[in-house]
Formats: sequence, structure tokens, C-alpha cells
Amino acid sequence: MGLFSKPIKTLDDLFVHTLQDIYYAENRITKALPKMIDKATDPQLRQGFELHLQETRNQIVRLEKVFQMHGQPVKGVTCAAMDGILEEAEEIMGDVADKEVLDAAMLAAAQAVEHYEITRYGTLIAFARQLGRADCAAVLEENLEEEKATDKKLTALAESKVNRMAA
Repeated sequence: MGLFSKPIKTLDDLFVHTLQDIYYAENRITKALPKMIDKATDPQLRQGFELHLQETRNQIVRLEKVFQMHGQPVKGVTCAAMDGILEEAEEIMGDVADKEVLDAAMLAAAQAVEHYEITRYGTLIAFARQLGRADCAAVLEENLEEEKATDKKLTALAESKVNRMAA
């Protein structure tokens, strides 16, 4: 456990820790997306990033609701996985000169983010149900469905246009 983290002894502790993890990750994403919006040259990709930024802000509000419903203070814990995904994305964005290749790289990074979020929300929903918190699970399912929809849109954009333009 980290220096300021509460020990995880129960499934409820693990649920709260995972909730704090995704809360940190979503907030971190809201800081990274504006940079990606600025660098995106494909109009559909830019629009997709802009839409996802708004969705992410709404997801944060839902997470805050789950904290409240579960009687926990709203706070995040450092998510090394998300930090790593986003640091790698920033590094690649700095290394790519070709704009079409840059769009493909950012799209791929965005999908890595989506896949992480999908796993976290799926896990949180399973934990919530096991803990008898169908109310929390229902709120978390809204976020999961948005993440899955975003991933499908990114895949379609990559396959229909962005990757072809980068080739």
C-alpha cells in the first residue's frame, strides 16, 4: 500500500480503492484530452476527443455520486497505470512529426485509455453487485456503456480513415 493509502482488508475496501483509482484516472484524462484536441488534425478525431472530454466530466460527476451513495469522501489515489498510459502517449506525440501518423498514434493511445477504463468499470460493477450495492452498480454502468461506445467509435474511425491516412 502507498504511504497515504488505507490498507485493503475487505472487498468493500477494495471497491473504495478501485473507485478512488478510476476517479484519479478520469481527472487525469480531463487534463490530457485538451492537448490531444489541440494536436488532432482529423476533424472527426478532434470532435471525438471533444465529445469524450465532456463525457469524462460527466463520468466524474457520476463517480462523485457513487462516493456519496457509498458514504465515502470523494478522493482519488494515484493510478500508476493511467499515468503510464498517458505519459507514453505524450512521449509518442512529441516524437511524431507526420500529422496523419500523429492522429493514428493519439487514437491508439485513446483506445488504451478506454480499455483501461472498461476493465475498471467492469470490476467496480462486479464488486458493487457482490456488496449488495445495485444502486452504485447502476450508476457505474452508465460510465461503462459510454466507455464501450467511445471505444467502438475510435475503432471505426481508425479502421475507416485514420490508419489508412497514416499508412
